[in-house]
Amino acid sequence: MRPIRTAEQKEESMSKISQARIIGIDVSRDWLDIHCLPEGKRARLPNKTEGHEQVAQLALELGALVCFEATGGQEWRLWSALDVCGIATRQLPPAQIKAFAASRGTRAKTDRIDAELIARFMMFRPDAGRVLPHEKLRLLRALASKRGQLVETRKRLLAQIKAHGKLGSADMFDAMNAELKDLLDRQIAGLEVRIEQTLASDDELARTADILRSVPGIGPVASTMLIAEMPELGQLSGEQAAALAGLAPIAHDSGAMRGKRAIGGGRRLLRHVMFQAALVASHHIRLLKTFADRLRAAGKPHKVVITAVARKLVTIANALCKSRLKWSNQAA
Repeated sequence: MRPIRTAEQKEESMSKISQARIIGIDVSRDWLDIHCLPEGKRARLPNKTEGHEQVAQLALELGALVCFEATGGQEWRLWSALDVCGIATRQLPPAQIKAFAASRGTRAKTDRIDAELIARFMMFRPDAGRVLPHEKLRLLRALASKRGQLVETRKRLLAQIKAHGKLGSADMFDAMNAELKDLLDRQIAGLEVRIEQTLASDDELARTADILRSVPGIGPVASTMLIAEMPELGQLSGEQAAALAGLAPIAHDSGAMRGKRAIGGGRRLLRHVMFQAALVASHHIRLLKTFADRLRAAGKPHKVVITAVARKLVTIANALCKSRLKWSNQAA
């Protein structure tokens, strides 16, 4: 009978087989905490240009792959600087690092510990994470993100205007609210123009946008979010595309118990946009309308129905991008 190996022994064995050099980095606003494998070298560098240059020099000297968690944008300057130097990089999902830490029994949390966990996770899962999208996709993502923020701000403003009307204080703020709403409208319109210009400036992006917008329910906003948030579209299976969008049901079964399925993870901003697209598609695409009606007849709640339609809509978009064909009206 073979002896049972601990998680640490398995990782050590994998390290010997792989012989890969990994630099794990915990990125914060001001600092880059670094852990190098297999050497175990540690360092703390400023999250500034000089620190990025030192990381690049170290990676080139070691011939190492550099990896870090998605931190809401604090890693993008470092990521771009390393990409310019031709260094292999990988952005890793924080949820997977957290689960990896739990599997090792690591409860303490410091920047140094996190950097080592990131490096060891990359050694354990060399296929994990994503590479840096090209420059136009990064610009498109930034524009789409800013547009979403302004739309949300405008939505809150309109809710406040409605509340003032109920309280009888609307007249007091009419001029101010009108000026602010006009400013938001103009800024949103300006961002939409820049988004269209960015798409039109690249033949491949423009073609992908045309394919996506040919699908009823997928308009300019949804197509832009699909391109910006899921650049892998057309290179995945339908199941993988649904999982990346956070629309794949996650099983919670154990023994004879069958738990309630729920969605989670994935690209959150994209998922919310696809819910809106699914509402339209479920009325205008015959295939999806029939599917939605069947779920409703089976007693499924509205949210479950729309989630299922959104999942099918993402798989349709993925298949069309893979074949580089537009949606056929006959299929609707």
